[in-house]
Amino acid sequence: MSDTSHQSSERRSQDWFGGMGRNAFIHRSWMRNQGFAPDVFDGRPVIGIANTWSELTPCNAHLRRVADSVKRGVWEMGGFPLEFPAMSLGEPMMRPTTMLYRNMLAMETEELIRSNPLDGVVLLSGCDKTTPGLLMGTASVDLPALMITGGPMLNGKFKGRDIGSGTDTWKFTEEYRAGRMSGEDLIEAEICMSRSAGHCMTMGTASTMASIAESLGMQISGTAAIPAVDARRYAFAHLAGRRIVEMVEENLVMSKIVTKPAIKNAIMANAALGGSTNAIVHLLALAGRLGIDLTLQEFDDYASPIPLLVNLMPSGKYLMEDFYYAGGVPVVLKELSDYLDLSVTTVSGKTMAEDIANAECYNREVIATVKDPIQPAGNSTVVLKGSLAPNGAVLKVSAASEELLNHRGQALVFDSNEEYIAVSDDLDLPVTKDTVLIVRNSGPKGYPGFPEVGNMPLPTKLLKQGILDMVRVSDARMSGTGFGTCILHVSPESAAGGPLGVIQTGDWVVLDVRNRRLDIEISEEELAARMASYTPQPANVSRGWAKIYVEHVNGADRGADLDFLIGSSGSDVPRHSH
Repeated sequence: MSDTSHQSSERRSQDWFGGMGRNAFIHRSWMRNQGFAPDVFDGRPVIGIANTWSELTPCNAHLRRVADSVKRGVWEMGGFPLEFPAMSLGEPMMRPTTMLYRNMLAMETEELIRSNPLDGVVLLSGCDKTTPGLLMGTASVDLPALMITGGPMLNGKFKGRDIGSGTDTWKFTEEYRAGRMSGEDLIEAEICMSRSAGHCMTMGTASTMASIAESLGMQISGTAAIPAVDARRYAFAHLAGRRIVEMVEENLVMSKIVTKPAIKNAIMANAALGGSTNAIVHLLALAGRLGIDLTLQEFDDYASPIPLLVNLMPSGKYLMEDFYYAGGVPVVLKELSDYLDLSVTTVSGKTMAEDIANAECYNREVIATVKDPIQPAGNSTVVLKGSLAPNGAVLKVSAASEELLNHRGQALVFDSNEEYIAVSDDLDLPVTKDTVLIVRNSGPKGYPGFPEVGNMPLPTKLLKQGILDMVRVSDARMSGTGFGTCILHVSPESAAGGPLGVIQTGDWVVLDVRNRRLDIEISEEELAARMASYTPQPANVSRGWAKIYVEHVNGADRGADLDFLIGSSGSDVPRHSH
């Protein structure tokens, strides 16, 4: 049976599979050992399915079944689906931090797509860094692409109430340290928290980036919040398989979807969602891959007029399952219609306005209106600058304590997270409720990798006094499930020569959120003298990926991507291999 009668010279894949030459013979003959029908090389679109499945990544451990659903849709539309593995970044397990490897996943994804016979790609993600890593890598190739996130877990249940991953982890472990929760109850809560497949069911980074992918137009409208175990998750994966084939026919490449207006929409949606501060570094990096001019300050500019609409942990009380039943991301976008550019194109091939036209809210306790929000405008993530953070730092106001948003206190400084943790239970620690706790050397170059240690646990001394929050400052990140008055992403980081490296215990620190300031209360002359004598200490790494990372990573204010990965290399077909 001939398999060359319907070849399309316009498809990338036909540079591998088309014609009767030696190279085509090699490519087709080896692929046949998997038992594909004789006519699959006839010029139909070849669709890659980038799968971050791994049993070491609990959030993504169900993605093989999602991939099977995608394949059904691709076959039905006359495409040829080929699944391939991409590096899986499991937040609960990987050390020192998955953020060290986000750029590696992006690089791997880019090279896998470009080097193989693919005309379009479906991206399967779930856990925090798998979503931005896949998007960044795909953006650098710029083929037709569509994302499917794996969906959140079902609500945790403990002693008759709902509990949320991450958010209640921090609360319960603090209660245990304070002596207000027994070890037996802590173990019981642990067993009750993660009771189904899926990623965090709070509005942590995984749920945030799934919602961001939908807000960017890269995920089918209404799918980000579907629980992982809900049959509709697999039904929409099936539909996504059909849709990606159409996208190849339409040449609807990623750069036509993820534009500056689309990114602006996503920033405003993140504010309304009470989303993770981590969205900032990921969107900055994604914009850089697409050649879109985006600055850290724009996150504050675009988000400041947006009220908090979604009542989810850690900024509220509900969880992702409730969010889905209430109407999900489309309802939020519809509520923000007066702020967003709804003319942008999405993976549906339609405008966002068309995608969300029929969105309807079913629970106003979970998704509020702009006129009657959960919190008024000004409670999203803000960008602070000053003598302690010349290039900026971020604070998630909706998860902070109002009484600490204007604060002056003396610094208690630690050179590493481990140094602080070692003394955090010391009841003689020189700390009060007014102390500003500072942990440095935790940024991209310093740790290395930019870990989620910015929401440092409170000193036991304060917990026993009933104090539940204090101002914390670091060049680290914080889990999207975290909360507290935590000032993060201080840039330049200490290991890159930032002033965080020269602050001393006893210095006065002034936080003024209204005026977006974070300052050390010392003279300019004293600060200059300290800086002149300061020698930054990047992480001591001597080989492998960590060495490449430390030598080339940009600062948090630029998305922490590698300097040589900014921009796109396109989808040109590489030279022959034989």
